[in-house]
Amino acid sequence: MTKKSVVSEAQEIQLAIELIQLGARLQLLETEVSLSRERLLKLYKELKGMSPPKGMLPFSADWFLTWQPNIHSSLFVNIHKFLVDYAGATGIHAVMKAYKLYLEQMPPAPGEEPVLSLTRAWTLVRFFQSKMLAVAPCDKCSGKFVVNCLDLNQGYLCGLCHMPSRAGKTKKSKDAEALLAA
Repeated sequence: MTKKSVVSEAQEIQLAIELIQLGARLQLLETEVSLSRERLLKLYKELKGMSPPKGMLPFSADWFLTWQPNIHSSLFVNIHKFLVDYAGATGIHAVMKAYKLYLEQMPPAPGEEPVLSLTRAWTLVRFFQSKMLAVAPCDKCSGKFVVNCLDLNQGYLCGLCHMPSRAGKTKKSKDAEALLAA
């Protein structure tokens, strides 16, 4: 019979609470926290007042390569790499610290969700660990941006230096322009 430590269980509960408050999905919680699924569900419902969202986690690495998500993902990855290399952060704690710093730099608009969710940030780190994605320097600005490892990345230009023609042209930006014009 194994002896359970009350202190380690309390630390796991605290970790789960922090992850839920940052927007973690249940699958992320189950992977990173050693509490049972039932306890995690109960904790999620208590904190959020509703059941966790259902469905699969995002799996496509392509999302991180599109214009706006690439800029946000690149910022997060560079923060994460700095924390791992120079601050001694590891594992889920490195992801959480990097995500909090990312949110400080890129706060979502009131009532909006951040472009990069905690679950996507966690998935991004896993894609880097499995060598599906990497960073490459932009030839123009020298910033390091998320790229696909299988692409030819010589002469890479980032989405800020070589902005796509439709960048920023969303329904939301059209509505904002209409309000300013009125």
